Amino acid sequence: MTIKCYVDFKKRLFGFMFKIKKIDYGLCLPKCNSIHTLFMFQPIDVIMTDKNHKILYIYSNLKPWRIILPKKGVYYTYELPVGSIKILKVNDIFKKPKV
Repeated sequence: MTIKCYVDFKKRLFGFMFKIKKIDYGLCLPKCNSIHTLFMFQPIDVIMTDKNHKILYIYSNLKPWRIILPKKGVYYTYELPVGSIKILKVNDIFKKPKV
C-alpha cells in the first residue's frame, strides 16, 4: 500500500474528505495529534505514533463524523484504508514510510 505524506495545510485539512471511491492508499500527517472524519463517506483505520514511530493509539474502523481530540505524545498520524491494521497493536513500531 502506498502512503502519501501530507505537510501543507490544505492537503492535511481535506485528507480523505469527500472521497467516494474506495480508499486504497494511506496518509501520513506529521506533527498531527488530532483528526476529524467530518465530510467523509467511508470509515478509516487510524494509527497515532510518537517521533520514533512507536504506536501510541489505534482506532480501527473509525466512522465518519467523529473527532479524535489531541493526544499527548503523538507526532505522526496515519490514516489508512479500513482493515489495514489487523495485526498491529499499541507499542509496536510502525514501519516508517518512504517519503
